[in-house]
Amino acid sequence: MKHKDELAKIVGRENVSDAEDVVLRYSRDLSLVPPGRPELVVWPTNAEQVSDILKWSNKHNIPAVPVSSGIHFNGGAVPRQGGVVLDLSKMNRVLEIDQDIKQVRIEAGVTWGQLTAELAKQDMRVIMPLAPHADRSVLSDFLDREVPTNTVYDYGEPMQAFEVVWPTGDIFRLGSASVNGYPDSGSHGGNPSGPGIDFYRFVQGAQGTMGVVTWTNLKIVHGTKKDKVFFAPVDDLAYAQEFLYRLLPRRVGQEVVLLNQTDLAALVAENFPGDFERLRATLPPWTLVIVISGLARRPEEKIAYEVKFLQELVKNEFRGLTVDEALPGFPGLGSRMLPLLRNPWPADGPYWKNRWQGASQSLFFIARPEETPRFVEIVESIAPQYGYPVADIGSYIQPIEHNRACQVEFTFFYDRKDEACIAALYMDAARALVGEGALFTRPYGDLAPMVYERAASYVSGLKRVKKIFDPNNIMNPGNLCF
Repeated sequence: MKHKDELAKIVGRENVSDAEDVVLRYSRDLSLVPPGRPELVVWPTNAEQVSDILKWSNKHNIPAVPVSSGIHFNGGAVPRQGGVVLDLSKMNRVLEIDQDIKQVRIEAGVTWGQLTAELAKQDMRVIMPLAPHADRSVLSDFLDREVPTNTVYDYGEPMQAFEVVWPTGDIFRLGSASVNGYPDSGSHGGNPSGPGIDFYRFVQGAQGTMGVVTWTNLKIVHGTKKDKVFFAPVDDLAYAQEFLYRLLPRRVGQEVVLLNQTDLAALVAENFPGDFERLRATLPPWTLVIVISGLARRPEEKIAYEVKFLQELVKNEFRGLTVDEALPGFPGLGSRMLPLLRNPWPADGPYWKNRWQGASQSLFFIARPEETPRFVEIVESIAPQYGYPVADIGSYIQPIEHNRACQVEFTFFYDRKDEACIAALYMDAARALVGEGALFTRPYGDLAPMVYERAASYVSGLKRVKKIFDPNNIMNPGNLCF
């Protein structure tokens, strides 16, 4: 009770709770990570309150675990060692939208649903990952390096300058947002790097372990004037990757994704299980989706140039690939697909990965595009050993930076009663993939020890950095980054 009273002096009694139902809600998420029960949950409303809470945590040596949204999939916000959960959802203001420099400043609690709605009022949008949940924090997703569906290099690093509260309670601003008078100064806060030291890298991928980011500037873009969605049915994944190697360096396309029949069916099915099972049985093994868009200036000419190059590339070099505005046998898929790529998944129903079986676990990593067929074969060879049908695996490949690399994601859809089996399959597949060179840049939960043991010098450096910024190890203890 003493701790609750002390925190109430910082945030107000209405913004601190130890109620059983509240504590249990924050003890676990939708991942396979075991639950951890916090003592208290607090809802700060500004950076100064965050600072005071962290100073209090240091004084009493009590763990502090920040969360920024109402839904979590990977276990990063589970309080492994108890303590206090800082729920930043009340820090949810869209602080400014600047159409001229194409930038928006948002607080940590701003969700995908909230941000897309606000930007749409000014015919602006943000480049997003594939169908993020509407209740997810935009800031947290980008701190966690979620990969956007746009392959253009310019959008690979969407975060600009931001404000962070270090674990000691010190409030710090990065780069051009740190000048006197910001945001009313001449600086637009566009540069996340400070003079000589790039503090941005210390907290990226580590919301809640190296510091609490309270607001950030994000790159945004004008709404498109015209769009054409192209589909290519794919049987040979290696052939499709060769095609993307030739296409994407020419900056052709806005959103570009590769989905297998299970993931695509889970995304576009309107009714479960009927539509889903029909689509899964009839869609091609893989579908390449390419969106070509006309922007604010000369949209027709831009689309014409890109379509011409796309058609000539298929005609002259890739006759084995059929690229068209319709996927044979699936009329109207284009009009259904574009909103899925431009909007978050609605919050008023199950998330798209959980509609089929009720739960899902995704395994994702970075790879060279030419290696993707081999990684698919590895996972498909392991799944039957656990009685998991190969046809039930969702697979998604996201090209990065003009196909310089790609994110490969496998999703195991499952019923909660099969959680132990899925956990074993997940770890066995991860071990095999790591052994074959898969790069796990976001090793959540039980993946962390497996990945970190192969990067001893990197982990040693991370620990030294964390010791500097978090000398008492109160920030999300048990997690080094993820």
